[in-house]
Amino acid sequence: MTLPATFRIVLAALAGAAVLAACASTPPDDISDACEIFEDKGGWYGATRRAEKRWGLPKHIQLAIIRQESGFDADAKPARRRFLFVFPGSRKSSARGYPQAVEGTWERYQRDSGNRGASRRSFSDAADFVSWYGRQSNRRAGVPMDNAYRQYLAYHEGWEGYRSGTWRRKRWLQDVAEQVSRNAARYRAQLDRCERRLRRGIPLVPFI
Repeated sequence: MTLPATFRIVLAALAGAAVLAACASTPPDDISDACEIFEDKGGWYGATRRAEKRWGLPKHIQLAIIRQESGFDADAKPARRRFLFVFPGSRKSSARGYPQAVEGTWERYQRDSGNRGASRRSFSDAADFVSWYGRQSNRRAGVPMDNAYRQYLAYHEGWEGYRSGTWRRKRWLQDVAEQVSRNAARYRAQLDRCERRLRRGIPLVPFI
């Protein structure tokens, strides 16, 4: 039986959307190079650029924080606790998605930003969240917007935790923040060589 032309077009469009969605949710092939990330994921540059323009957190710091939190995996979740050392139990927190944001903080972002339908599995929403959080860290805890090390400490510990210095007792966290800072610096240097080209090729519609 031959399908009507209109029906075939609809099926093809649905199949194409499914392929795009699958490609958008997988991590980039090379997460160590900002230029490769943005070339691999066509809409991500536009997403980080809009988030920076709206809230002020630089693109390279957004990338470094998301890399640390999820490795650019839309489905990232905390490990499960173990019941009787064998059986999987509940997860350690409600953190989910690209930004590993917990439910309460994500809901606050949705209210404050007006982005009520935001999803932690959307890179565009995650970039906006990370930049929003950076702006709040700046306003509430005095964290410089261009300091990736301190931005990550506040991201991990929360604004109250950062102000009270809980991170000072966590050498492991300071080491992680140092790595985030190094990655951010590397991303910034990489963007210096390719951003002009990326700006000319920003897609009209970002990948979700």
